[in-house]
Amino acid sequence: MQVFKFGGASVKDAAGVKNIASVLQKVGYKNTLIIVSAMGKTTNALETVIKNYFENKAQLQNSLQEVKKYHHVILLDLFENENHAAFKKVATLFDELNNFLATNKSPDYNFVYDQVIGFGELVSTTIISDYLNVINLKNNWIDVRTQIKTDSYYRRANVNWEETQSLISSKFNKTILNITQGFLGSDSNNFTTTLGREGSDYTAAIYGYCLNAESVTIWKDVPGVLNADPRYFENTQLLNKISYREAIELAFYGASVIHPKTLQPLQGKEIPLYVKSFLNPEASGTRIGKNVTLEPMIPCFIVKKNQVLISLSSLDFSYIVEENISHIFNLLHLYKMKVDVIQNSAISFSVCADNLFNNLEKLLHHLKAKFKVTCDKNVSLYTIRHYNENAINQIEDGKTVLLKQLTQETVQVVTK
Repeated sequence: MQVFKFGGASVKDAAGVKNIASVLQKVGYKNTLIIVSAMGKTTNALETVIKNYFENKAQLQNSLQEVKKYHHVILLDLFENENHAAFKKVATLFDELNNFLATNKSPDYNFVYDQVIGFGELVSTTIISDYLNVINLKNNWIDVRTQIKTDSYYRRANVNWEETQSLISSKFNKTILNITQGFLGSDSNNFTTTLGREGSDYTAAIYGYCLNAESVTIWKDVPGVLNADPRYFENTQLLNKISYREAIELAFYGASVIHPKTLQPLQGKEIPLYVKSFLNPEASGTRIGKNVTLEPMIPCFIVKKNQVLISLSSLDFSYIVEENISHIFNLLHLYKMKVDVIQNSAISFSVCADNLFNNLEKLLHHLKAKFKVTCDKNVSLYTIRHYNENAINQIEDGKTVLLKQLTQETVQVVTK
């Protein structure tokens, strides 16, 4: 059994959908599960729908219509006429979305987010499944929400592994090509949940683990895992081989090619993960596995933009020790701030974090009750694995360094 995951960039238009078929025909699709994300920038477009639902009802239908039009163009390019069943299936999904927006009574933003955002994946897999059937790549469409069960921590749900394993084991048909959605699950009340942005990679790992897959492959628009993001760094290099441990370190620090949760279940069963290019599917790409030395052994750069650096000091010059640190972390957890770097001294504490849920102002207000607080917004966090002096100079050149932390293998620098 092999698991393939295709991201939004791979299916941004009809040509991308056709290319998935080409990839399958070139590398084989026997005993294969395909996991697909929302098409192109659909997730961003649906986030606009959600924003309008809460803040600008007059623009709600216009923003939703843009999403419908985008997918309708792809349908027209893939199917010969509008009588094909795919058009009706997609229309039904959008009717379901409209009905939710019209009848929902919950004011909980995170709940509404998950109920709306998942339609991107449901629509994309519906279109792709029908297209593959048309060209005689017969497949079985699966609603992932019937197999991956989670708690109700909307927008970053935790998997119920026991129930998920049971459902996948009992309901999965390995004799046919299968296709399902990334990113999604459902809670005990069958409401849609999501696994966090970029969670489709994690979905692939969940299925890989539960199906005892021979391998999991993530198909990207890059040759494999690079030593840096080419959007921000020049002269990037392909990493041919990476150990699970090294890949987990890179993912933890924010490498965008791999979701942080993806590697742990695969490592548990020693299932190799490949990252390959859907533009050149027969190239070797990157292999991530057990007891593999990083090849080549070069500095690896990661940058996270739009972070916040919060600096605290005690009001009465008392030490910031266990009790204070526990209080700080309880607040960070309460306001769902993703912590990336911490640094403390006797009377000060600094934390660089990701304000994913826009709770920064509430957090700062709470912290000011006990600490002197300063906050730098829109800072950048650079992480270098296997650094050398030249690599550090490259990062710091022309920037103001606000915080710097070195360990034996990793340096992290916060800059303004």
